Amino acid sequence: MNRFLLFFIMLLGLVMVKPVNMLAQLTDADSIDNKVIQQQKQEQFYDSLKYKASQGKFTQLIYDFLISPPRPYVDKKELALNYYSQLDGKIISEIKIKSLDVFGPTFQDTSRTASSKLEKAANKIHTKSNLPSIEKLLLFKVGDVVDAEVIYENERLIRSLPYIKEINILLEQDSAYSGFVKVLILIKDRFSFGVSGNVHGIQSAAFEIYNNNIFGVGHEIAFVFAGHVNKQPYLGAETYYKIKNIHGKFVDIFFGYLNTFKSEGFQFNLNKPFITTSIKWGYGATAMRMFRANYIFQNDVVYSESAMDFLYYSAWGGHSFNVKKYLRENAQIVLTAGFNRQEFNVRPVYDAENINYFADRTFLLSGITFTQRRFIQDELVYSYGITEDIPEGFKNEIVYGYDFNEFGNRHYAHLLLSNGNLLINKKGYLYTEADIGGYYGARGFEQGQIDARVHFISKLLNTKQKGARIFINTDYTIGLHRLDIESLNLSRDNSVRGFSSRQAFGKQRLSFNLEYVLFLQKEFYKFNMALFGFTDIGIIGSNKEFILTQDFYSGLGMGIRLHNENLVFKTIQLRLAFYPFHPNNMSLVGFVLEEQSKGQFYSFEPTQPQPLRFE
Repeated sequence: MNRFLLFFIMLLGLVMVKPVNMLAQLTDADSIDNKVIQQQKQEQFYDSLKYKASQGKFTQLIYDFLISPPRPYVDKKELALNYYSQLDGKIISEIKIKSLDVFGPTFQDTSRTASSKLEKAANKIHTKSNLPSIEKLLLFKVGDVVDAEVIYENERLIRSLPYIKEINILLEQDSAYSGFVKVLILIKDRFSFGVSGNVHGIQSAAFEIYNNNIFGVGHEIAFVFAGHVNKQPYLGAETYYKIKNIHGKFVDIFFGYLNTFKSEGFQFNLNKPFITTSIKWGYGATAMRMFRANYIFQNDVVYSESAMDFLYYSAWGGHSFNVKKYLRENAQIVLTAGFNRQEFNVRPVYDAENINYFADRTFLLSGITFTQRRFIQDELVYSYGITEDIPEGFKNEIVYGYDFNEFGNRHYAHLLLSNGNLLINKKGYLYTEADIGGYYGARGFEQGQIDARVHFISKLLNTKQKGARIFINTDYTIGLHRLDIESLNLSRDNSVRGFSSRQAFGKQRLSFNLEYVLFLQKEFYKFNMALFGFTDIGIIGSNKEFILTQDFYSGLGMGIRLHNENLVFKTIQLRLAFYPFHPNNMSLVGFVLEEQSKGQFYSFEPTQPQPLRFE
């Protein structure tokens, strides 16, 4: 049979067979015989389709991509806790840390060596993680008793580092004394050097080189070189340096200097986050001195055509309280307070309705957060075969602030509710969020917004490949009494990916994204591969009318992603997309080769109090 005809039959089967089956059940719900007949017909159809698809590699791939039953759910967290719990309560007498080469050895066979000259050379160039630096990240020490939950949490904490591919903590009962336990920690680094770049037409380009584990101590350094044919400086540079986990206190410091055609200035950030529930105090500080910039923060909805000169700085602190002491995975109440200050030396000239966005102001903020978080383990979600820690829990926060603004003081408040858990019967992951907030002053309520989000990830589906998942995202945002210069658009990747037109904008936006990802067994020069197909829908327009009556746009397409988990490189993505209802300033077809950061789960981690972002 012609392969493309078989492909059409598969699509037709997906569209027609199940609805016909559903219709039969609805029209004759009490007829068991009819249900059995319909089920047999459906099974015969898919068995026949599977047999025909197996006759060729292309049709087999299409079959795997479109039709695949779910596989049994494996609770990896339960398996890990059961392993550690066998020695619960025994005393840790020894801790050894072993860092493996990036290429060659595995946790199953640590004696393996790199096979190619390139891999051997990379192992020599790479500096392994400094063992004392890893030791500072441990939540237990010699003399402590084995606690399965602590060890499990410690694995997650170390695995979250950008330069760590995987960690395995092994326990062995001391042969001389049964009350003692030896701990062996195996660390598998990622190759820490990386490069990146992008080209925007014939006007500008950028190239980046970075190291996420310089000297093996976990420090990060990056150099970005950017050029433009018409804007000065024609060739400029950005430099970033980050120090992580200072003195084992989970305090990070970041420095940055920028001088390119896009912006010029300094950046500084100090942060101690609530990365574990055992941390009682969190705090941070930020400072930006920008001599030339077209936006205050990256991803701002407001872009100034004229360059701004401004100073921004902030600080915050918070304390967490367990609702029930000594219970792990327990809910917490976190109290936070902070401030931020922005001062302009040069700012854009706007009318009285919009100048408030560029006002000199001091913003005092306080928050109360009620949160609970725990983590389970899975794989082949955003990564390509390594362990991923999936957060479950909730985060509900109330933030109140007072804005000392040169154009009129204002109150601010918002309420945010979020929840993410495994679905019933472990059918996948569901995250929901809703928030409402805004300012109130002499001019009444202004710069308000309402957001609602629902994100769903299916469980891993069985295929002859590694597996497949379905991703569904729905996001809704409406601005309430926003400034004229504040407008949403569809050009963000979580709206309509690849959408480049700025003609589609407004104060209200609804987006829907459906993506099917098939993780392939075959590798491309050591890079894991995944095929994906997607449909994106975006509706955008005025906030004074019902959203479904607004302008409608869509994108649909397919592509392939390449990623090597041994490297700190971003994911390489090749994507072909079609835009049926495109504006006249963009084309029907979009083809792009780009880098893509991995998706991130919402962590339910308490953070500094700050206003909602309208973006």
